[in-house]
Amino acid sequence: MQVVHLILREILYRKLNFALGLLSAVAAAGSLVAALTVLQAHDRRTEALVAARETETRERLGKLEEDYRRITVKMGFNLLILPKDQNLNDLYADDYASKYMPEEYAERLAKAHLATINHLMPSLQQKLKWPEQERTVILIGVRGEVLVRGAGQQPILEAVPPGELVAGFELHRSLKLSVGQKVKLLGREFTVAKLHPERGTKDDISLWINLGEAQELLDKKSLINALLALECHCAAQQLPAIRAEVGRILPDTQAIEFATQALARAEARNRAQAEAEQALEQEKQGRARLRHEREAFAAVLVPLVVVAAALWIGFLAFLNVRERRSEIGILCALGVRSAQILAIFLGKAVLLGLLGAALGYLAGALSGWRLQEAPPVLTLGEVFNTTLLLQVLVFAPAVTALASWLPAFWAAQQDPAEILREG
Repeated sequence: MQVVHLILREILYRKLNFALGLLSAVAAAGSLVAALTVLQAHDRRTEALVAARETETRERLGKLEEDYRRITVKMGFNLLILPKDQNLNDLYADDYASKYMPEEYAERLAKAHLATINHLMPSLQQKLKWPEQERTVILIGVRGEVLVRGAGQQPILEAVPPGELVAGFELHRSLKLSVGQKVKLLGREFTVAKLHPERGTKDDISLWINLGEAQELLDKKSLINALLALECHCAAQQLPAIRAEVGRILPDTQAIEFATQALARAEARNRAQAEAEQALEQEKQGRARLRHEREAFAAVLVPLVVVAAALWIGFLAFLNVRERRSEIGILCALGVRSAQILAIFLGKAVLLGLLGAALGYLAGALSGWRLQEAPPVLTLGEVFNTTLLLQVLVFAPAVTALASWLPAFWAAQQDPAEILREG
């Protein structure tokens, strides 16, 4: 009890010395706890982002599979010819091709007299905002079909005359369009010529106009982004040969055989899955790099703060011993043993460490919680970790006691006779 009483008296008498040491202990414990809390929040954020991306990927692949199944059931053509650099995943996700090819490709393919193809229909499609109606639509420019020379068939698709417009079900239903009505599209006036019934596909939000007018409105003169081959007489096993033949005539294109629905869906799904997995892996690698950078920064900052705090506490303890030499001599002369002198200084250091650990843990946890990425993934309750608190309550007193050991040992070894003689 005598030692405890002396420790408390010492703290109360030299408040500034104790406060400076306490501040150092709080900084050391707080920096450690804040760094660990930020890393914990980063790991939780990474788990949430990866889980969300995986769920999004599964939903997108499922939707892509279902949409493509519905599309292929209703398609009236067998081959879709696209620019060679067109990504099929983007095609199915966006509902239109984003790459372009010359319109004259249709005539070039028609003149090739391919026995497997009877009709060709070039088109230009793009999803855009219909500013006059504030609606998002798919604008499709068509010119009718290009008859394959020598096929002798009757046309199966009528062209949309210039100045006229055909509207999908959802558009004419919601906008209350009627045949013969005048509407504005991108500043140009059109007459509604036809209203399609419900199809349950992207056609329900599509507008069909003349190909030449679509090219003018979209600033894609003489360009198309899809070429449909209708009533193609081909079997699934012929697909490689058909693609090779089309590729020979139009080397900058690729062909998809819609009649082989399973093959087309598999190709689209595989490409979408591969790209989704690549994006997910990039997300994981990016988060791992960010964590490594934060961990490396903490690995430098925290030890630096701890060492600086320990040296400062040791220096304060040394000054305290020097200032109290006369008091130490008097205590020793009164019968206080060296072990008790040692206990006084080390006890003060341990008490300083315990208070610094508690306050530092509180400050570090709150700082780490505030520093986490927005939106926060850790609640204030989750930030406070009992195990970490206990570890800090052991770590901080150990550091302060170690820092004060040499000054305390020096104080315990003082000769009271020499001290009193000097006084």
